[in-house]
Parts: sequence; structure tokens; C-alpha cells
Amino acid sequence: MSNQTFETVLRELGDKPLRDAATLRARLVPGLKSVLDEGRAAAERQLMERQNGLVCARRLSAQMDTLVEAIYGAVVHHLYPASNPSTEERLAIVATGGYGRGTLAPGSDVDLLFLLPYKQTAWSESVVEAMLYVLWDLKLKVGHATRSIEDCLREGAADMTIRTSLLEARFLFGDKALFDNMVERFDREIVAVSAAEFVDAKLKERDARVAKAGASRYLVEPNVKDGKGGLRDLNTLFWIGKYVYRVREPAELVKAGLFTPDEFKLFARCEEFLWRVRCHLHFATGRAEERLTFDMQRVLAERLGFTGRAGLSAVERFMKAYFRIAKDVGDLTAIVCAELEARQTKHRPMLDRVLGRFRRRRGGALEGHDFFIDNNRINVRSEHAFERDPVNLIRLYWLADRHNLAIHPDATRLATRSLKLIGHNLRNDKEANRLFLDILTSRNAPEVVLRRMNEAGVLGRFIPDFGRIVAMMQFNMYHHYTVDEHLLRSIGVVAEIEAGQLAEEHPLANHVVGTIKNRRALYVAVLLHDIAKGREEDHSEAGAVIARKLGPRFGLDAAEIDTVAWLIEHHLLMSNTAQSRDLSDPATIKNFAGVVQTMERLKLLLVLTIADIKAVGPGVWTGWKGQLLRTLYQETETALGGGVVDLARSERIRIAQEKLRTELPNWSQSDFDTYAARHTPAYWLRADETRRAKHARFVREADKVGRTVTTSYETDQFRGVTELTVLSPDHPRLLAIVTGACAAAGGNIVDAQIFTTTDGMALDTIVLSRAFDRDEDELRRAGRVASAIEKALKGEVKIADLVDTKRPAKERSKAFQVVPEVSIDNDLSNRQTVIEVSGLDRPGLLYDLTTALGKLNLNIASAHIVTFGEKAVDVFYVTDLTGTKVNHPGRQATVRRALMKVFEGEEKEPSSRRGA
Repeated sequence: MSNQTFETVLRELGDKPLRDAATLRARLVPGLKSVLDEGRAAAERQLMERQNGLVCARRLSAQMDTLVEAIYGAVVHHLYPASNPSTEERLAIVATGGYGRGTLAPGSDVDLLFLLPYKQTAWSESVVEAMLYVLWDLKLKVGHATRSIEDCLREGAADMTIRTSLLEARFLFGDKALFDNMVERFDREIVAVSAAEFVDAKLKERDARVAKAGASRYLVEPNVKDGKGGLRDLNTLFWIGKYVYRVREPAELVKAGLFTPDEFKLFARCEEFLWRVRCHLHFATGRAEERLTFDMQRVLAERLGFTGRAGLSAVERFMKAYFRIAKDVGDLTAIVCAELEARQTKHRPMLDRVLGRFRRRRGGALEGHDFFIDNNRINVRSEHAFERDPVNLIRLYWLADRHNLAIHPDATRLATRSLKLIGHNLRNDKEANRLFLDILTSRNAPEVVLRRMNEAGVLGRFIPDFGRIVAMMQFNMYHHYTVDEHLLRSIGVVAEIEAGQLAEEHPLANHVVGTIKNRRALYVAVLLHDIAKGREEDHSEAGAVIARKLGPRFGLDAAEIDTVAWLIEHHLLMSNTAQSRDLSDPATIKNFAGVVQTMERLKLLLVLTIADIKAVGPGVWTGWKGQLLRTLYQETETALGGGVVDLARSERIRIAQEKLRTELPNWSQSDFDTYAARHTPAYWLRADETRRAKHARFVREADKVGRTVTTSYETDQFRGVTELTVLSPDHPRLLAIVTGACAAAGGNIVDAQIFTTTDGMALDTIVLSRAFDRDEDELRRAGRVASAIEKALKGEVKIADLVDTKRPAKERSKAFQVVPEVSIDNDLSNRQTVIEVSGLDRPGLLYDLTTALGKLNLNIASAHIVTFGEKAVDVFYVTDLTGTKVNHPGRQATVRRALMKVFEGEEKEPSSRRGA
């Protein structure tokens, strides 16, 4: 390794001026680049060894200081010497922005201000230009401005971004008196008279930035720099402190009274951690990457030294640490806002719009003697309010809910400082638990109040099992939020359903929720349904155990506790059954009804299932899932009442045919009898009732024009799906061809129902998820998919080649590993074998699976496709060519091997735990 420094690079140029800018750059840049690269490599080694992000960021900044000064020295000495500069030729080189703070990430911009006393001269213009060319040749991202002091003051007064940049200005070299004059005037003429304006602008800017990056700090791919709880939030706090209290270093915020010593320690810990993550991220990616994407989370977990432990993988432990820091940054933001408001440097905030149904005046009375209304918010009368009565830590939030009031930041700050008071005695206090259950089951806005409890740390201390999942992420593409955020959002969905706000989207749940008898059990189950995530045992079973422990504490009776435990243990049952089982198969309904047993449980499970799916993240809930849940609910309701599901097969076929006959009044009896005879009993027993009339007209039209291969399609915006109907001569690989054509045309299949007529024609319905909001756009896409299917079935295109064009490259991201599994079950259906295949999703996977089944000479009666982010779960109802189940163990083993072979080459590491 070279021992060369920037100084030695300059010495090698010699003392004799070069006088030519191009020659200077040619001789200067290679040496500077070598020293710069060596310095960065040394900084990375030190980061790996010491794991201190601020030390790394300051080292990189100091290295940049030396580099910029070396470039200035070379330019002035060799190109534009000024041995006796006039007043106009004075120049100060100033670092601004993040560079001005003395911290740089490996990929950060280098922000420079070339400060002049008056207007620019030919000398200063030449020096600045020559310096910038060298910096650009070094491939550095340079943000630069050349301004006089008057320019700085004028533009800083008019533009908040420039003002903030000047606030962090740091002198590098040149004319120090010039810089000091600018700082003195900036403080006196701008800062001293605009504190409130600056604070409001910075907080509004933060809100806009957070909204753009993702409003929740618990998004599972957070932005380290600009996301909520990220570095920019800490920067904002320091900017405000620096502007309002005129401090120069973060540590001075304690003397200014903005932070206590402990709070400043927290500030410093958050800053170091976020810088550590950011520096590692830049080094690992080789660029200014600020987003912690899934593929980089694994890399950073390893670089930061995290290992798997107690049911959590290394990456999940790393991200839990990250989100805890993000939460701490949020706490610090609330502390600063409260302190600024107390000192009248920030405008009074508008009250929470969710809770603010009415307003109270300052000084209003509240129940008890420890709280009062301070500017329409609940505050504590004394710093000893919680010590005097620890139940007040719960009562504070109960009052906020009861009176629809926001909580004063001072009260929240005191609650956070008083968390040590929440111990065994308070957790088992009857009054505290009564108040908590009131909050949880409130008809106002329980999600809002519970989130405030969580952000203050009260919720996790009061329910330690909840505390274990605070800031816990699940390393997959399905869940958009941390576990605690998911649970709180689930509560919000239930409250919205109960308030009638989602009647159009969830008509059945809206009707059912008002008839539920065990309302308290529902809310407790929703809050706790994922509380055992991150443990080695199954989270549903472990969660039921936790519920039985907490139920008596909350004051639930034995029946309510049993209901809560049952709901948590089976909270995935309805979703999995609806999405991955044949709902037209009586065995599916009987098995499901056998577990549910009562209508009350069915109602509770429906509402819990909807809340669970909707709270996963944006776009996860679809109308198609809602339709599946309604179908399962209605079929099970009938089964629990001893209805149609128990009718004899012949009677059910007769009823189905009679219903279809009434929908085809223009058909002659002879035509109808001929059509009905073309369908096997399986069609009448399993075909969706709403599709039978469409099928009849579709088949009749095809017969009229003599088409043996044809398609039709329609879209349904409410369900969020598009249905394609395919008519073609049947053969074992037909579904493989259809799925391949869909994959090649960009169609994402979520369900498929397959029938074969007595005259050898296949009548298949393929359900695709919608890709476009506007029906006309979606129908154009459906037309392309249908055309691709027809061409493939007619042999006009080679489907395997089309699918290959959609396959991911071999070097695709290995961020996720899902262990492939194949299960074969003959008890889930009376007539077919049910094969469930799960593994890492990819374009063409369904085609590969159906191709494998076709080569095995298995007839697919129906297929049900579910994706949980990166994980696909595909279920096939199949029979042998003779129409019998796959019973022989040897045959089953052959099927299993063939399907597992589809996943060869995938990573075989364990996946994250299954389930929503």
C-alpha cells in the first residue's frame, strides 16, 4: 500500500508553475485519486473494526478538507498566483450542508461555498473554475455556489434551503475575516429576527419529506437519510436548536435546556447508529444509496455483526435495532417540539384531527386531581403525578380517549421518563387493566390512542409480550410494517368497520359486526393475534398461550378468554382456506365448519381476517379476496345450519340445472338438454353459479361460428380481478400452455377452475389480478393475454420460448430464500388429491409446475394461487387419468420429486416463518 499523501502529490508537481490548466489536471488528478481511494479504503477498514459511524463520517470529512485545500494550493501556486491580492481578490472556501457539519458518507455530495467580499473578479472566477474541474475529474459530486456576503444574506433571507445551508457553514481556508463577517451578519440580520419562521418552515419541510419517503417510520425498506426517524430528522432537530438557541455543537443543546443529559445521550446514540448504517450502506453498494432495501439488509446485518438468536434471524435483529432507533428519534422530535412551544418559538399546533371532535379551553377540569386541560390538550399538574399514582400512566391515555383530546408533549415526555414505574404491581392492578380495556375497545379511535401509548413506551411496558414485538420486522416482501405497527393498524381497521366507514368495501363484515356478542374478545384477539411473532414456536399457538395468560389480567371471563385464544390460534385459517382451497368442494366447507363450529366464531373470524389482511400494507387487500371470504362465510353459514352442503349429489345437480334453465329462457328445452348433457356431474357441483349462464352463452356462440379454440374476458373492478374463459380441445398440457401464455403476456393468475365436457372440450376459467385502474386499460391488457392464449393453443407460438423471455436472470437478487415444500393430501377433498406447493415466486413458476403435472399425466380440476410477497403457495386439485386420487405412495413420491425439481437452483436456506 502506498504511503503517499496529498502533500506528497503536490510536491511531485515541483515548484515551477505549470501555467496550463489541462497539464495541471493531467499530472494532479491521478495522484489525488490514488490517495483519495486509499483513504476511503482505510476508513472502511476502521468502520468494520470499530463500528463507529460518526468516527467514519468525520474521518471522510477531514480527508475531504485536506483534498480541497490541496487542490486550492495547486491551483493558486501553478495557475493563478496572488502574492499581493487586492481587496477584490479575497476568497474564503467554506463547507456547507452536511459537509459543513463535518460529516460525510462515502457517497455524499461535497457542498462548497466560494465566499467573496463583493462581486466576482477574473482571478476568483478562474480559481473557482479550475478547482471545480479537478473535483469533477475526481468523479466527486460537488454542490457549489459562488456568492458575495451580500448575496448570501439576500438569498438566505429569501430561500429557506440556502438559509439552512449557511447555518451549517464551516470555514475551511482562505480569508477567515471574510467568513467571520458573513457569520456575524447572518446571525444578526437573519437568525436573530426569524426563529419562529425558521422552526415552522423546518417542521413543515420535515412533514413533506416524510410523506414522500413513507409516512410510517416502520416501513420495512426505510430510507436512512430522509425517512421518518432517519438522519434528516436528527439534522432538523439540531438546525432548530442551532437557530433558536445559537449553539454551535449538539452537546450545547443540554446547556440550552432543550435536552436533559440523558436525552442528549440518546441523541448521540441515534446519530452514531444511523451514520454507521449509512456509511456501511454506501460502502457496500459503492454509491449514495439511502434506502435499506431487502437485499442490502442482509449485507448490512452481516457487516454490523448481527447474528440470529431466539427465533429471529440476523437481518430481523438488525432491523429491529434500526426501528428502535427510528422510534427514539421520533421521541426526541416530540421533546423538542414541546420545549419550543413552551418557549413560544413555535406556533401552537392544530389538534389531532382524528380525536378533535370538540375543543376545551385552557384550564378545564378533568376527573381526578393530577390532570388538567392545557391549550386543549391533557397535561399533568405535577412532575410527581405518575409517582403518586402509577395508574395515572394508563389513566392519561384513557382520558385522552374519553374526552377526545390530544396529549400535551410534556405529559408524554414525563410518561416516557416514568416507564420504570410500570412493573408487576401496575400490570396486575385491576383499575389499570380496566382502563386499558376501555381504551382498547373504545368506539372513538383506539388505534390513535394505542399508538401514542406505544410511542411513549407505555404499551410495551404494560404488556411485556407486546414490548417484545415493538420495532420487529419480518424479513419478507409481504409485510409492509413492523409487527407492532401491523397490530395497531389491525385495530384501526376493526374500528372503521364497526363505525360503518367501510360498508361499501366490506358489506358482509359491516352487516355482521353489529351482531357480534363477544366484542371485547374480538378487540383483544386483534391486538394479540401476532404477539408471538419472532419466537421459535408457531406464533399462532404461542399467541393463544399468551392470550390465556393476559385474559384474566384484562378482566375477561373464562368464555371470553377461550374465544380470544381460539381466534389467535386459528387467525390464519379463514384466509388460507378462502385463498388456497376449492370452495365449491363440500369437503372444504365441512372441514372448515368442523373447526369453526359456531356462527359467533365465524363472525369473529371474518372480521379478524379482514383486519389482518388489510393491515399488512397498501394494495394487499383486494376485492377478489373479499369475494372469496364472503363465499366461504356464506357456504359455512349454510353448513352450520345443516343446509345445502349435506344435500345428495343428484339433488344438488338437479337444483343447479334448474337454476341455469331459468336464466336461459330463450333456449328450447331440446337445446338446453343437449347442452346440459355435455357437462359432467363435477361441473354442476363445482362451477360457480354466477358463471354457468355465461359459460352456456359462450359455448353456444363458439359452436355457431365453428370455433374450437376461443376465449372471452371481462373485468370486475370491485373484486379487483379479470376473468378469462377458455374453450379448447382438452389435453393434459392445456393448463400449462394457458399459464405460460399468461406469464408471457404479463397476466398474474390468482385462481383457475378447469372442466372437461363429455365431448372432450376443456372449459377453463382463469382469474387474473387487475393491473390497471381504468376498465378500458385493463380490458386492452386482457385482450392481449387472451390473444396470447389462443395463439399458443393453436400452435402458432412456442410457449416455452415465450416464458423463457420472462424468466429472471441467473444473477438475480438472493435477498430472499424460501425452502420449497410439496404436500400431498387425500383427506381435503372427496374426489381429488390436493397438492400444495410453496416456494420462491418468480415469473414462469406456475407454468413450470403445471408443465410438470401435465408430464405426470395428472388432470388438474382446479388451481388456487396465493402469493405472500416473495413466497408463492400454489394448490392443485388433481386426479389420475382414470379419474381417481393419487393414492399409491410410490406415485406420490414421483409427483413430489418432479415438483421439487422445479425449484432446483433456488437457495435452500430457511425462510422466514410462514403465515400472515
